Amino acid sequence: MIFSYLRVSTSEQDTEKNKGNILRFANDKKLGHVEFIEETVTGTSNYKDRELGKLLEKMQPGDTLIVPELSRLARSITQILEIIDLTKKKNITLYSLKENFCNSDESITSVITSTIFALVSQIERDLISLRTKEALQARKAQGIKLGRPKGPGKSKLDNYKLEIQGLIKLGVPKIIIAGKYNTTRQNLSKWLKHNQV
Repeated sequence: MIFSYLRVSTSEQDTEKNKGNILRFANDKKLGHVEFIEETVTGTSNYKDRELGKLLEKMQPGDTLIVPELSRLARSITQILEIIDLTKKKNITLYSLKENFCNSDESITSVITSTIFALVSQIERDLISLRTKEALQARKAQGIKLGRPKGPGKSKLDNYKLEIQGLIKLGVPKIIIAGKYNTTRQNLSKWLKHNQV
């Protein structure tokens, strides 16, 4: 049987594009009918506790699993590699469209040791990007405004306000004061103006 696993993190995410790509891929490979398994759940939960775990448990040798990208399987490199290993052991063919990956491709298997770090690096970049997007979506859903707060931020010079005022009164050149507090003359001037020193 041919299965495709599609995981999204929020109900707002759409899987239709992924479905289209997977159906075209299956058609090109002449794989036959594809049964889609979908779920809305964070990838940080263990794959064994998700629909993916149930699917892998029921799949038989000779079955095929297609995913749009490996980072949809899990958010942990360890778990992704565990799933790849499990499919190999169960003689399940695993395809990942984004990475052009197939666990039964002998040319990939023969060089997997030398390329594993490149693969892991790519997946990790994808995971970081997905984690960031999900965190922002979660904060947005909670009504938290995103981006830098309006107005001037706190300066590291604020802790030394009295000292700097004293040095200015003594006529110490700004370039020397800036050097003492590890800042630039321009930043010091802006800070002095903002604090009316």
